[in-house]
Amino acid sequence: MTLRCLLVDFNSYFASVEQQLCPELRGRPVGVVPMMADTTCCIAASYEAKAFGVKTGTQVAQARRLCPGIVFVVARHAEYVRIHHRAVAVVDTIAPVEQVLSIDEMACSLPMGWTSRERATQLALRLKAALREALGECLRVSVGIAPNVFLAKQASNLQKPDGLVVIDAGDLPGPLLRMQLTDLTGINVRMLARLQAHGIHSVEQLWRARREQLRVVWGGIAGEAFFDRLHGLASGVQAANPRRSLGHSHVLPPEMRSTEGALAVLDRLTQKAAMRLRREHLLAGAMTVMLKLTRRHGERLRPERGARFAPTADTRALLHTLRELWPGMVPAGWAPMKVAMLLHDLRQPGQTSASLFEGDVPGSDAEQAALWSAVDALNVRYGRHTIYCGSGHQGREEAPMRIAFNHIPDLETEG
Repeated sequence: MTLRCLLVDFNSYFASVEQQLCPELRGRPVGVVPMMADTTCCIAASYEAKAFGVKTGTQVAQARRLCPGIVFVVARHAEYVRIHHRAVAVVDTIAPVEQVLSIDEMACSLPMGWTSRERATQLALRLKAALREALGECLRVSVGIAPNVFLAKQASNLQKPDGLVVIDAGDLPGPLLRMQLTDLTGINVRMLARLQAHGIHSVEQLWRARREQLRVVWGGIAGEAFFDRLHGLASGVQAANPRRSLGHSHVLPPEMRSTEGALAVLDRLTQKAAMRLRREHLLAGAMTVMLKLTRRHGERLRPERGARFAPTADTRALLHTLRELWPGMVPAGWAPMKVAMLLHDLRQPGQTSASLFEGDVPGSDAEQAALWSAVDALNVRYGRHTIYCGSGHQGREEAPMRIAFNHIPDLETEG
């Protein structure tokens, strides 16, 4: 095994960007929130706040109790995206960026001649210095270097903030033994339960498990793939998987927590998703709508409905499906708190056949495609609300840009 991958992981990215842009926040505990409300949660916390136990998912009211001096700021996703693109450009001048894993992580292939521990470490130090000079002192990164992306990610997690850890073949499994099973990428609570059911309770036991045993735990070849990643046998940087789904979600502000308000926001989310489909030259063949509802005594309900249809990227066709799914999704006495929609069964236009029933699928002909191309061009040039379907008028100011774990918004189409 040789060192092949260098992974860059920005530390407390959203909060660090805010501290860089606002010098008065530097050195202070900061919580980044989607909106100013005690009922919402922190989507990021600075290291000063983390020292008091505040972390991603901590409610604002609880964060105040844990850290009375905390400062809350509303997330500015467009700024995070802009700085992300600058960061990728800087990193790419030093080590080729092969895969952007998320808004705050990117994986690079080590150039030929830089795969020894000494030279890879030198390269990482150059990279950290270049990022500090280009982006500012608050935007620190932890760098992991290893034979593949998985191990490089674990290495980057071992020393935060501002760390640099190399895991070479001769080091394994030593550095990993300091971690809990759930610290390893890909092992969530469900997988932890499955591992424990098979007698695996520690990283050491996981390391000693045979490939065939992990195949049984995972229920297929995914277990063998995990074995290879863990033991450094998988290749350096994996090719990106094709997109399988595309969607948006939004926590409703108090004034939109009604049946009409929730539908208006879903309408807005669907129009955004349709534009993304066209931007990425994709068609969707299915839609799922999901809600989070509450009522007076704290009860919760999570209704979900879905439908399949002829593959399309036509906004009106998708809105028609939304309205077919909607009736009865919010029972009397329940208040919607969060809405989400997901488009799946994605494919390239050349991977589908035209409808046998002309006119049944709005947007299936060239004229409709040309219409939406013109609409998208006008919205990119003059702003997102220049032209939109009137059914989404009530929710047009809702659901601003959000950064999901595996999706970096396009500022032109989602800004």
